[in-house]
Amino acid sequence: MDKFLTFTIVGLSTAAIYSVIASGLVLTYTTTGVFNFAHGAAGMLAAFCYWQFHFDWGWPTPLALAMVLLVLAPLFGVLLEMVIMRNLEGTSETTRLVVSISLLVAMIGLSVLIWKPDESRPMARFFQSSAPISVGPTTITWHQMVTLLTAVAVALGLWLVLTRMRVGIAMRAAVDDRNLTMLTGARPRRVQMLAWAIGTALAGIGGILIAPGLVLDASSLSLVIVSAYAAAIFGRLRSLPMTFVGAVVVGCAEGYLQGYLPQSPFLTGLRTAASVLILFVVLLVLPNPRLRGRIRSREFFPAPTWSGALGFAAAMVAGGVILATTLSRPDLITYGQVFSLGIVALSLVPLIGFAGQVSLCQLSFAGIGAVVMAHLGSGGNPLALLWAALIAGGVGALVALPALRLSGIYLALATASFAIVLDRWLFLLPRLSVFGLFEVSTFNQGSLSVDSLTIFGMSFADPGRQMILMSVLFALAALLVVWVRRSAFGRILVAMKDSEAACATLGIDLLGTKLAVFALSAALAGVGGALYATQLGSISPGNFDFVTGLPVFMMTVVGGVGMVGAALFCTVSLYAVLPLYSALLPSIARYAVVLPGVAGLSLARNPGGAVQDIREGFLPLRTSRAGIGATVATVAVLYLLRMLDVLGNWPFAVLLIVVPMAANAVVQGLSRPEKAEEPGADVPLEWRGIVRPWTEADRIELDRVLGVNEVEIHGAT
Repeated sequence: MDKFLTFTIVGLSTAAIYSVIASGLVLTYTTTGVFNFAHGAAGMLAAFCYWQFHFDWGWPTPLALAMVLLVLAPLFGVLLEMVIMRNLEGTSETTRLVVSISLLVAMIGLSVLIWKPDESRPMARFFQSSAPISVGPTTITWHQMVTLLTAVAVALGLWLVLTRMRVGIAMRAAVDDRNLTMLTGARPRRVQMLAWAIGTALAGIGGILIAPGLVLDASSLSLVIVSAYAAAIFGRLRSLPMTFVGAVVVGCAEGYLQGYLPQSPFLTGLRTAASVLILFVVLLVLPNPRLRGRIRSREFFPAPTWSGALGFAAAMVAGGVILATTLSRPDLITYGQVFSLGIVALSLVPLIGFAGQVSLCQLSFAGIGAVVMAHLGSGGNPLALLWAALIAGGVGALVALPALRLSGIYLALATASFAIVLDRWLFLLPRLSVFGLFEVSTFNQGSLSVDSLTIFGMSFADPGRQMILMSVLFALAALLVVWVRRSAFGRILVAMKDSEAACATLGIDLLGTKLAVFALSAALAGVGGALYATQLGSISPGNFDFVTGLPVFMMTVVGGVGMVGAALFCTVSLYAVLPLYSALLPSIARYAVVLPGVAGLSLARNPGGAVQDIREGFLPLRTSRAGIGATVATVAVLYLLRMLDVLGNWPFAVLLIVVPMAANAVVQGLSRPEKAEEPGADVPLEWRGIVRPWTEADRIELDRVLGVNEVEIHGAT
């Protein structure tokens, strides 16, 4: 009984922290409709600031707490709302999710810049030197007592604000009908700013309370607070009383597992993964949401053409050959992962870009493919790639089968839960026998060696050969995705993304369609992970963890997740530009950790993605056969000069960038006089097709101006 009471108190104190954090998350979601994935990172920053003020600079505890919780945290919340969150109106839920994940990545990077991660920063508990309070046969520390009293105070305070104060009633009213709220004299903008200020302060309280029991580390502290998301889901992100009930369930489950879980290598990671498992189960038992109807968005992704796709594939293979024959061996190892991880990023295009289904566990599927390659690819057997696709696709289907009744943020949280369960538990399991029938093995509690591929007797152990092979396979995967988009199945996916309710009305099997695209996406990610493993030679769970996968998801969406080029934009940005930036500017290389997060925040202003802007910028060159031919010939000449050592690597690289830009400018300049001589050549968009013939460029511009997708123009079939 003593043990039971002890771990009950431990669980309740943990539950109190989760309830405070989750209530702030619910408050911001109900008032703005944005699920703030960076909510835990805000608590992490608050904990670091409190440590800086109190433990490093010696400020008194009340002054340090007041500065963090009454000044810095509310101001930070107001800044987030004014600069970022209000720009998310009219964007999809995927875009809003990516912006919040970008905040998470940027805030973790900011903390690493300010506080070096390799230094120890112990935090004492509140009233640590005071004797604990006796509660029957057990005791409760003063820190636990402060935590419980804080949770009660937060619950009462939020109840009073939301039910008895005008500003709280305005918060609730703004969620139901923003325009009607404005007619009553309320100001929704100010209400949202206040909600973000309060929510960020509550995250800060939770971060300060939970930090003394953990290592003060940016990534781990940000993700530990993810456990509070399970409590928020109990209340379906709206009900504060049910959120507090969920916090008690999660906290007590962790406490009892800590006290009663048997000592076994198979159960070691279960306690740390318990809250995430609870989150996954709660998501599955939620009532079925209504089918999503028509959603207007500022995003626009044009359908690919076969000529453009073949040109893109040829450019990828040519790029792989150029890199393989010009880079040194160390550079090939550094930049060689662009194409293999590009296939992992490419797996997001049919799932998110075409079907509108959010997944945060693609790198986990890549990890499954890598494990399959390590165990079944002995001697570089290429058939292991097929097994990687089948097994990763099968696991993806198993995960999707219960989860795909969800959508939007609930599906994102379900897939994130699966990724974290793999990280904290399943990837760390020893070899497991299943009823004596067969054995399942992952990383065997360590690292795995992976053999390089051998195809038709040719070994691809050399980094140069690997680069060429990966570029060819990436090009083939890109053509596969384009084929899917142009097929009848692809048109169904786009129609489903546009309106699930309309597709159901037409008799389309939504569950089967979602299951198929999820399995396809997981299979692609598995192949990408297997190829990545052959390049690394040795893999560990850290290569495929949840935090590592977030920038891949984020930068693919930033590039324009509905376009194949977004996958290349993602991996070039993360695994080519950032390493190059660090090599060229080592004195400021440490600032590179925040660049992916900052890039993701730009999506709030440009939901169409960067690739679409690049595509439109090079429209004159893309529509000129003479310009394309001249550009290809010039690049071939430059490559020949590089092979003859007339040019060095740096001049060659600079010219490769300058030549297409110069060719585009020349073609654009030459086309203007011709248009000027034609009567009515440069006419308003609404007169094109009347004054002069209608062109493909006009159609693209019309689609972009209207902000509608192809389903609205051409129909779903």
